[in-house]
Amino acid sequence: MARVAVLHNTLDGRGGADTVCLHVCEALQAVHDVTLVTLSRSSLAELNALFDTDADVRVRRPPGTELVCRGFDALPDRYGPQLAARSVLLRRLFAPHAADFDAAVSTANEFALPLPSLQYVHFPQFNRRHAPAGGTPRLDPLWSRLAGVGDRRLPDDARLLANSAWTADAVEAIYGRRPDVLHPPVDPVPNPRPWAERETGVVVLGRLAPDKRPLRAIDVVDGVRARGYDLHLHLVGSSSTIYADYGRRVAAAAADRPYVHLDRDAPPERVTELLATHRYGLNCKPEEHFGMAVAEYVAAGMVAFAPDAGGQREVLAGRSDRLFDSTPDAVATIAAAIVDDARPTLPRDRYASDRFHAAVREGVAALLRAESERGG
Repeated sequence: MARVAVLHNTLDGRGGADTVCLHVCEALQAVHDVTLVTLSRSSLAELNALFDTDADVRVRRPPGTELVCRGFDALPDRYGPQLAARSVLLRRLFAPHAADFDAAVSTANEFALPLPSLQYVHFPQFNRRHAPAGGTPRLDPLWSRLAGVGDRRLPDDARLLANSAWTADAVEAIYGRRPDVLHPPVDPVPNPRPWAERETGVVVLGRLAPDKRPLRAIDVVDGVRARGYDLHLHLVGSSSTIYADYGRRVAAAAADRPYVHLDRDAPPERVTELLATHRYGLNCKPEEHFGMAVAEYVAAGMVAFAPDAGGQREVLAGRSDRLFDSTPDAVATIAAAIVDDARPTLPRDRYASDRFHAAVREGVAALLRAESERGG
């Protein structure tokens, strides 16, 4: 049994990366002594309830974490969550304690760490030519240098995983090393309702945040309804202090439309119910690094739609009748599916969590074996 640190900058965004973090903890806790090191204020209990996970590990929050998180969360929405800055701070606070562990697992992208590490990259957070919407590209050289990767090199004893081939391409372009692809865990929804008995409605999963474009999803459903189709929408979003103002805007837009229902911070049972009883799933974030929501729609036996960019193209097997490149195109694509009575065809168990857990355990085992062979 090894001492393993799982590093994650913040779980307060409550998105797909945070789900991966909890699944990594769950995968490793039975075979190793695991400590989750994070700047997050969220408790494991509430996150387990939200993500339907069973992580039960020691949590180490560096001193001053709550104050620092409140400072980040107080930034206006236009500045974004500042994940790179949080990661730099996490690395700095973790470094003095690295000797307490045999290995580390980062579920918050790439790091230069002073011990052997398995690094799961959702998308590179440093050395980026363009920052995400609401980011600060001018600070990228600073964060990259402070993270120890300003020379575009990662430690030789770091093993890399990526959530999609699209992300792996991005990592290889920056660091000259191609990660193995390990898709995130998404289990099939149990007991999905037969197609003929499902509601003609759209489900949109994801945190209520600008990058997820829930307001665009409302525009899409408005457009489909304007064509004469009685389509309703469920926005199933996790609240976050990071995007409080934006969440209020989404809630106001939903309140103005009787056919838009906001399921804020819905428990797993409610999410499962909606996925199992509705026909369509929609994602509106362009260049999704993987698209866990899209994978959840597929796992529920729904017909899923997403922008024609990023890792979600892999999830939908590149199908032109499921992908769109603009809001009007999304309206036309969904309307065509309704007219054609399109049915789901992709396998529901492609991303089952037992596959993910086994791969994470083997990744850490391989890391420890390599370190043992080096005499570490």
